[in-house]
Amino acid sequence: MEHRSLGVLEVGVVGLGCNNFGGRIDADQTQAVVDAAIAAGIDYFDTAESYGSGTSEELLGRALGARRSEVLIATKWGHTASLTDGERGGDPVQIRRRLEASLTRLDTDYVDHFQLHRPDPDTPIADTLGCLAELRNEGKIREIGITAATAQQLREAFDVGAELGLRSWPSVQNHYSVLTRDPEHDGVFDACAELGIAFVPYFPLESGLLTGKYRAGSERPEGARLTVWGDRAANFIDDDKLAVVERLIEFAADHGRTLLDLAISWHTSHPLVATVIAGATTAGQIDANVAAAGWHLTDADRADVDAIVATGPE
Repeated sequence: MEHRSLGVLEVGVVGLGCNNFGGRIDADQTQAVVDAAIAAGIDYFDTAESYGSGTSEELLGRALGARRSEVLIATKWGHTASLTDGERGGDPVQIRRRLEASLTRLDTDYVDHFQLHRPDPDTPIADTLGCLAELRNEGKIREIGITAATAQQLREAFDVGAELGLRSWPSVQNHYSVLTRDPEHDGVFDACAELGIAFVPYFPLESGLLTGKYRAGSERPEGARLTVWGDRAANFIDDDKLAVVERLIEFAADHGRTLLDLAISWHTSHPLVATVIAGATTAGQIDANVAAAGWHLTDADRADVDAIVATGPE
């Protein structure tokens, strides 16, 4: 497994997104997935207090057991959906309270990568970074990060941190995939390159659309995420996207690969991407995700994919 820098951490280029734990899979299935991930060389596990209202953290901690020191645990706090009226994710009081709750659920005394799940525009960034620096000095967290941040927010945090002698965000986790290219155009990748920020894509497989299980002209698989999500699935799948997916499948097949291989190697061939936190519900999916990183896309390959996506449905 290739490793890349994420702040002070060295993370495997393929990680595991744990949002399925306690939701789509139970404790026994979670154990099987975690065991398979560790056996495959995965050492970065990404969860959040909001996943299953804490159940994901509980099941991950239980599944790791005595192997906790062998892996990196990333968790997130402060998603707007997990805050009640008047609570602010960046507030030092909330940071400490929510970290302690996560540590209890994970059955550990430190978190390797502690991330603010959504930016908090109402708390001075100096207060947030200052509290996180204290927690790092106390040994309760090793590294920090933010999710769903804009380029302006990344730059503001960097400037404030430089002025006050505080470490800013060493990582940002935003939506990015073969089909969703916002970071390429909204300044986030530019900010990452300039400020030395590691990028972690969320929804790298577009909630399963880029696995090949959804095909144009076919019924959606029974029980699959985009089948059971109802109206929410419209954010990820429609006839136009399925038409593009068919062309991406053809491109991958011409190279002796699958759509999943393309979707994951799209990220692992990008120099700013630290790790791909694809989810999994079975051991077989773990093995497929890890194997997919073996395709090293060339600049020409990426240009061909760009052209397919830019052209859209035919």
